[in-house]
Amino acid sequence: MGVLMVIFGVFVMVLCMCTAVLRWNEMRYRKKGLPPGTMGWPVFGETTEFLKQGPNFMKNQRASRYGSFFKSHILGCPTVVSMDPELNRYILMNEAKGLVPGYPQSMLDILGKCNIAAVHGSTHKQMRGALLALISPTMIRQQLLPKIDEFMRAFLSNWDNQVINIQDRTKEMAFLSSLKQIASAESSSVAQQFMPEFFKLVLGTLSLPIDLPGTNYRRGFQARQNILKILGQLIEKRRDSEESHKDMLGYLMRNDDNNRHKLSDDEIIDQIITILYSGYETVSTTSMMAVKYLHDHPTVLEELRKEHMGIRERKRADEPIEWNDLKSMRFTRAVIFETSRLATIVNGVLRKTTKDMELNGYVIPKGWRIYVYTREINYDPFLYPDPLAFNPWRWMDKGLESQNYFLIFGGGTRQCPGKELGIAEISTFLHYFVTRYRWEEVGGEKLMKFPRVEAPNGLHIRVSSY
Repeated sequence: MGVLMVIFGVFVMVLCMCTAVLRWNEMRYRKKGLPPGTMGWPVFGETTEFLKQGPNFMKNQRASRYGSFFKSHILGCPTVVSMDPELNRYILMNEAKGLVPGYPQSMLDILGKCNIAAVHGSTHKQMRGALLALISPTMIRQQLLPKIDEFMRAFLSNWDNQVINIQDRTKEMAFLSSLKQIASAESSSVAQQFMPEFFKLVLGTLSLPIDLPGTNYRRGFQARQNILKILGQLIEKRRDSEESHKDMLGYLMRNDDNNRHKLSDDEIIDQIITILYSGYETVSTTSMMAVKYLHDHPTVLEELRKEHMGIRERKRADEPIEWNDLKSMRFTRAVIFETSRLATIVNGVLRKTTKDMELNGYVIPKGWRIYVYTREINYDPFLYPDPLAFNPWRWMDKGLESQNYFLIFGGGTRQCPGKELGIAEISTFLHYFVTRYRWEEVGGEKLMKFPRVEAPNGLHIRVSSY
């Protein structure tokens, strides 16, 4: 009996201490003018609930109590969450008015201080200019699309009569395709060393910045150091050889007068990491989910296959996809947009205040993050009738792509600069996949939609020739 009383006493004491700590943390942020909300634990905040519950954390547990504008503490910093479409559009369109990119510290540490998501002002303009020069329509048409086509042909060969994990294959595809565009001559020799480090880097970007052994943050940061070494040696080797290379790294390293966006080696390396990172998740996940949705919607697959078979009929067997073919893939583009909308690969965008500023009638302190949460816009029945249905035909009307709340690829001056390159990669992948193969799912694995869209146990399909 005495032991039970001691255990009960300890339990009550711990409960009281936890309650006191939570109350103390709430009092720290109970400043006049702040929006309503809860802050959770010191340091950790409500990150665990946010990552585990995702949309339910936002929609049911917070927005239902506090409305579409509330405060929290997620991913290591005090944050105001905005779920209001009008306000979100204003925030994204007014970066110069006291708002700059506000990505989590883990992302900034691992992607580098020179990555395009971290910089602003004149530096952002220079970095964005350098990036846009690499992925302009002219570059896609003349330099990148031939590399993409050559890679996809080889990558998608010999899948017949195999059970494959399409999640793993699309991850490999997205990484290796980008690597070939960045460093075409060396891509094969560095891929085996580079790829596992890159995958660890990706996991580390969405974690609490706690530098302890075994954490995703520590593993991601160590992976960055290994990647810096790989890329540094690659740049040094190219500089010593003095050969010219017509790939992204070759263009970034140019020293001639035609290069208006000269970057330091550190900036070049961060730019390469940014290109790999920004394209990897969107391209791999959209490709995987397109395969999933096409399997589940045979009429959509039939229409898509019809479009691509029409292109193949106009070509010789070994003739590559060209720019005009890409532009003719209207239904494919619609499938990509509908997949991105329904799967919601990008849930929102983070900004940081550079001064105390008023938003929505509240005062947001300097240094706070604002999470422009755009996920729910994708399911707005006024914008997308029957929003949970996979219906690519809705995008055949070009007006939907240009409407004010089209934020699938970000918005304002931060709209994803690689949007058209990503669409080219996914379109080429789908072209060779649907014209060569048919497939069926094996196992019916579970899909998660937050914080990343993924199949925890893989997504297995049995592939056979078409």
